[in-house]
Amino acid sequence: MSARSQEPVIRRWSGGQHASKSAVAKILESEGLRPFTWDNPPNFVYPVRTHGYVKTLVVLSGTLEVIFPDLNIAHRLGQGDRIDIPSGLRHGVTVGKRGVGCMEANRTERDNRKPDSGRRTQELPVVEPPKRR
Repeated sequence: MSARSQEPVIRRWSGGQHASKSAVAKILESEGLRPFTWDNPPNFVYPVRTHGYVKTLVVLSGTLEVIFPDLNIAHRLGQGDRIDIPSGLRHGVTVGKRGVGCMEANRTERDNRKPDSGRRTQELPVVEPPKRR
């Protein structure tokens, strides 16, 4: 696996409206994912960890910062922003001062293959990673 495929992918919301729960769910479901929602209070911290699956997070309200200590980068996400975190990539999360509401979906690398359904999903622009600290 290339180093590039081990970096998170960020997509900023570009829809004509705000990123509503139903609009985000529709996009994720069109990708064959089964999203769910969660929220956390202000300044809540998830310690650095890894998962055995690709984690997709979309911020519905508030903000959060996702840190990647092995890459020496951090991404601040706001409403509508999406991050896809590769399986096995160490990351931690700090919730912003107003809390956060997110929609999440997970998939294994096996699930990562594109479905042959012929459905088109809404493509969001990929944001280049920030310069390393």
